[in-house]
Amino acid sequence: MNKISIHWFRNDLRVSDNPSLHFAAQSSTVMPIYIHDVVNNTQKEFNLGEASAWWLHHSLHSLNATLDNKINFYKGNPIEIITKLIAEHDIESFSWNRAYSPWEIKRDMEIKALLKKKEINVKTFNGALLWEPWEILKDDNTPYKVFSPFYKKGCLIKHTGPRQIVASDKSLKLAKKLASSGNIESLDLLPKHHWKNKLEQYWNVGEKAAMDKYKHFRDNGLTGYKDGRNFPSKDNVSVLSPHLHFGEISPHQIWYDNKSACPEKDVGHFHSELGWREFSYYLIYHFPEMCTENLNKRFDKFPWATNEEYLSLWQKGKTGYPIVDAGMRQLWETGFMHNRVRMVVASFLIKNLLIDWRLGLEWFNDCLVDADLASNTASWQWTAGSGADAAPYFRIFNPILQGKKFDPDGSYTKKYVPELKNLPEKYLFAPWEADEEVFIEAGIDYGIDYPKPIVSIEASRDIALRAYDKIKG
Repeated sequence: MNKISIHWFRNDLRVSDNPSLHFAAQSSTVMPIYIHDVVNNTQKEFNLGEASAWWLHHSLHSLNATLDNKINFYKGNPIEIITKLIAEHDIESFSWNRAYSPWEIKRDMEIKALLKKKEINVKTFNGALLWEPWEILKDDNTPYKVFSPFYKKGCLIKHTGPRQIVASDKSLKLAKKLASSGNIESLDLLPKHHWKNKLEQYWNVGEKAAMDKYKHFRDNGLTGYKDGRNFPSKDNVSVLSPHLHFGEISPHQIWYDNKSACPEKDVGHFHSELGWREFSYYLIYHFPEMCTENLNKRFDKFPWATNEEYLSLWQKGKTGYPIVDAGMRQLWETGFMHNRVRMVVASFLIKNLLIDWRLGLEWFNDCLVDADLASNTASWQWTAGSGADAAPYFRIFNPILQGKKFDPDGSYTKKYVPELKNLPEKYLFAPWEADEEVFIEAGIDYGIDYPKPIVSIEASRDIALRAYDKIKG
């Protein structure tokens, strides 16, 4: 019987720069597997959102085609599935690239112990992060809670930066697909909502698509990135987050790519944004409770409002604030939202509607194709003021000023809020300031075609600050 090395695909859906796959390929025939774990993850906060599930379905199809349709697919409890596999086959080694959410760490430790008990050579690798979370600590061996010193320390590790890219295996020898395994359809990933169909017009999914998108950004959008990234209508945004989340491209491939033609300030700033992604994973590794709880415990006493109507209007992009509504509609239409706009809509939900950040996180988790537990959690807590290196609670993004500053010609807002396309830019972000003649000329029945604001920015800001005063203590 031939020796077999199992590589377990997870959020590393690529062949290039895949340390675990490379290890498995060095000594024997590789049996690639993918397991849709529906047992160990029991908390709703960690569930796979529907937009992400759509992406995963198509990414697996792309990867499977690259590997001659030889991936073995399973759905259920990984411990039971792996126990059965090692009982039925002569396994030389078992490897995977590490995951970092609390429930995955717990599960993987149990599986690793099982394999060691069975005397199977088990290896795990870093395929997703520039630095391992446990590598970067303060001088007193405690974790950082502020980004800048964390990032500086990471860049200085061994004075060499992140690990080097793993060479691709040109002659990957794959085992025959097992008759006992299922197919991608058996994983039942595709959402039932009809909106999933429109996502296909906005996204190309898979490893090749990820690299093509990165190269397009490098050649067309990286120059000018430092300033241009804040403007949702400009091309200075990589839109790589879903590809990074599912591991169709690694941060190492991006970090080490030749960008000599681009200004150093833009490359450096783009690297620091990769660093923020790292910091998010670092935080949930060291403070796993923050995935569901306030990291700053003072916020446990914050008087959140319960208003299902406001939450629903925010979700539907019907708040009466055009830049907020544009962002929420972009999310529903495309499964994505520009990062600057994410901060604006999050601030509006938390600080103008006084709705718990966890409800916003839950909606993002379901609707974003890049719904990443670490980035999603850290970003929402940052906006709320309850997280690490958080924005001060009194920093409240004014959607009127944000729209005027970062969408000055209104092209982004009018794209997703077309009912205001004929409104003069002077009034676009504060339509209530226009008089009746302006609306008549624009062909807008204000309050019918487009809603009036559900809250006053000024009054709701004052209420939020008074609420914060109660927990400052």
